[in-house]
Amino acid sequence: MPELSRRPYLLRAMHEWMIDCGHTPHAIVDASQEGVQVPQAFVTDGRIVLNLSPNATQALLIGPDVMEFNARFSGVSHYIRVPLNAILGIYARETGEGMVFAEDGAQPDGEPDPNAPPRPPTAPKPAPTTPTPSKRPSLKVVK
Repeated sequence: MPELSRRPYLLRAMHEWMIDCGHTPHAIVDASQEGVQVPQAFVTDGRIVLNLSPNATQALLIGPDVMEFNARFSGVSHYIRVPLNAILGIYARETGEGMVFAEDGAQPDGEPDPNAPPRPPTAPKPAPTTPTPSKRPSLKVVK
């Protein structure tokens, strides 16, 4: 049995977490990929940011291969269809917290590519310095 992609599960989980926290989830989409149906007038540099909040979407469905919903752009209703491999990340507008997904062709979710050249070693981090003990706070009576 082939391994299932983690992307739809992570996308749904992050979306639900952001909604539960009262945040506004936004997805960054590579609009140049095949199968992406978004209003091209709102695409900048080949990407579009989609508001995925319940107030901004109707009939949001995040399936195993595609995300689809209806949304209004400048008052005009549009059907949005995005293959999940075109979603570059999801984040909360208010905090910026979220998740970035691996580019298409990369190994899923941080697994190293066995065919990739080895990475050069990184310099060791300096040891943390211990803070100098501060004086104990004191109060003075001023007359």
